[in-house]
Amino acid sequence: MHNNVHKKGTRAWSVPHWLHAGLSSRGDARVIDLLDQQRALRRGPKIVAIGGGTGLSILLAGLRRYSGNLTAIVTVADDGGSSGRLRRELGILPPGDFRQCIAALADVEPLMARLLQYRFHTGSGLQGHNLGNLLLAAMADITGSFELGLRELSRVLAVQGQIVPSTLDDVVLVAELRDQSYLHGESSMHQDHASGDVCVDGRAPIARVFLKPAQARAYPEAVQAILDADIVVIGPGSLYTSVLPNLLVHDIARAVAASAAYRVFVCNVATEPGETDQYSAEDFLVAVERHVDAQLFDVVITNTRLDASRPPYWRSDVVAAEWHARHDAEVLTADVVDQNNAVRHDPHKLAHMIIQAWTRQCRGGRRLRRAERTPHDAEPTRVRPGSTGTARAQAAVSRRWTRWLSPLTVRRRLLGEWGLRW
Repeated sequence: MHNNVHKKGTRAWSVPHWLHAGLSSRGDARVIDLLDQQRALRRGPKIVAIGGGTGLSILLAGLRRYSGNLTAIVTVADDGGSSGRLRRELGILPPGDFRQCIAALADVEPLMARLLQYRFHTGSGLQGHNLGNLLLAAMADITGSFELGLRELSRVLAVQGQIVPSTLDDVVLVAELRDQSYLHGESSMHQDHASGDVCVDGRAPIARVFLKPAQARAYPEAVQAILDADIVVIGPGSLYTSVLPNLLVHDIARAVAASAAYRVFVCNVATEPGETDQYSAEDFLVAVERHVDAQLFDVVITNTRLDASRPPYWRSDVVAAEWHARHDAEVLTADVVDQNNAVRHDPHKLAHMIIQAWTRQCRGGRRLRRAERTPHDAEPTRVRPGSTGTARAQAAVSRRWTRWLSPLTVRRRLLGEWGLRW
């Protein structure tokens, strides 16, 4: 097929030869290149990114260069700042993390992306609000629901992929500290890197987090996307307040556990005051596995560059890639940090690492299901002692999770429960 033939939906369409020649003759062949680029993105892997906050938007900004089949599953536990005010006053899901995903995936001019992120610094009632948050709240009111408003605003801004919540339920995140005291609300649990609004000095570390209500219902499209995915990426982001709230929605964790996708955990490059003080890379992984009572991942990606520039508000530690126990996930180490900001990943380095790791696990462009893998397909672990043996991974999962590991069982249960397609 010539490069001037393209697909639209399920039908093939082509750029007329006279138009192709005319564009080329006028030096506008870039239009044809853009069409080819869009076609390549539509053929990219189905990637699901789960998280929230700045970490998720950074990941999406890198992944959009490799695929147009992106799904962002976003936490709804935020209760601080502009998002918290709109959530309390209007009874909608907190829009801030969704806004950041829209800005990362929208096919708009850079100035428009900046406009979505603009925060009002003065004005009675406006101070502290993001314009994108207000747009999303307005669209929710116009369309009658937050999820429809999110879909329509994504359409208007030509978002590449889809953005969905992990649940539509009005959940509250609760943390139990190691001194057996409790914190209620996401905004009370960590100290913002830049503002330092929450004082965590002398406070006991977080032991675990949970949702109220505990049985939050997963958003059906999120479950469907996970089960259909080629790659599922969890993290980076605030461990207890952005990453884990999604997995505490039980059907989200169950879908990840059962998915045949290549499941990636991205470890943070820096600790976060009040959440992960003095954590190593292994501590991040162990915390996730402890909360979901399962070993979910095929691979863990950690950073090796330790000399990135530290911002003036630095209150963190660099996360060391230290491993002392056997884990069933392969550990990949690379320079994935933003060299100008030691608390953030570089979106392009990180996305390249994920796609490169996934490509190694593919045969003929198709992801191998675990039952199809042979010893020849397995590669030695780069860092940790141990290997990626599937039998040991499944044996390590607790009894109450084992019944969910059969893909057939999961599809019958999860798809049947939500009335999704087979």
